[in-house]
Amino acid sequence: MVTVIDADGNVIGRLCTSVAKKILSGEEVVIVNAEKAIVTGSKEAVFAGYKQKKDRGKVIHGPFYPRRADLILKRTVRGMLPWDHTRGRDAYRRVKVYVGVPKEFEAAEKVKLMGATKLSRERYVTLGEVSTYLGSKVR
Repeated sequence: MVTVIDADGNVIGRLCTSVAKKILSGEEVVIVNAEKAIVTGSKEAVFAGYKQKKDRGKVIHGPFYPRRADLILKRTVRGMLPWDHTRGRDAYRRVKVYVGVPKEFEAAEKVKLMGATKLSRERYVTLGEVSTYLGSKVR
């Protein structure tokens, strides 16, 4: 059974912790609308943080940090898994992230994580804006 989660309006950290728990327990999770997930904080601080992560590695040696919104979200899930162990790597293979909604998941029931929404959204940036700032061509 595959759980389809709609990331629209969800805070990226809260969303990823819920997804990490689900995939560690053995569920398969598909996240759609990754570009509509939100990152809280001022626009300048969020952009500076993600730019610093992207520029951290060398061209050949890494660490390599993604620019696309779906890959940024998947990388955030990876940071919440025990990546050094086989259990974490196997769990990471059970998550799929998409920009927009693919045709095979249009009819599927999409789960909205209520604990991942933020009620007072004074300062935030969408993940699509972050990826555009980093130079992604996927919108």
